[in-house]
Amino acid sequence: MKFVSKLNDEVYLGLGANLGNPRQTFDLALALIRGFAEVLSVSKLYKSEPFGYSEQPAFVNAAVRIATSLEPMELLKKLQQVEGALGKEVIRENGPRIIDIDLLLYQKEQIRNENLLVPHPEILNRDFVLLPLSDLNPEIYHPLWKGKTLKSALGGLQKRFVREEPEEWIL
Repeated sequence: MKFVSKLNDEVYLGLGANLGNPRQTFDLALALIRGFAEVLSVSKLYKSEPFGYSEQPAFVNAAVRIATSLEPMELLKKLQQVEGALGKEVIRENGPRIIDIDLLLYQKEQIRNENLLVPHPEILNRDFVLLPLSDLNPEIYHPLWKGKTLKSALGGLQKRFVREEPEEWIL
C-alpha cells in the first residue's frame, strides 16, 4: 500500500522583489514552487515603499496560498533553493533583492527556531504583507494574533507603505 501524505492547504507565502523584473521573477518562482507544492491562489501585485533601508527602488509584493505535504523546515529549504536558483543575494538587511520568499503561515502552527519564525512576526504590522494576504482570505486568523484577523489588523495600521493601486496577476 502506498503512503499518501496529507496536503496542508493553509500555507501562505510572501513574495517580494525590487530588482530586475519582479513580475517575471515571481512567475519563475511559481513555476519552481509547482515542482513541490500545488499553487492554490495568488494575490494581486502591490508596489510598496522600501522598508528599513530607503535608498533603493520600490518593492513589488504578492502572496501565494499553496498546498504541500512538506513539513515546515523541508518547505523552507525548498523555498531557499528557489531563491538561490533565481539569483537571490542578500547585500544588506532589508536591502534590494531579485526575490524574497517568506513562509508567512503554515496552518495554525507556531514555529520558533533560529531558522524559521511562523507565523512571520511582522505580518500584522506591514500592509505590504497584509494586503496581498487579505486578497487570498481577509479572515485569516492565527491563535497568536489574539482574536485579530488580517482584515481587522489592516484597519488598525498606523504606517502605510503601499502607495499604488494593486495590479491583477493572471497566471
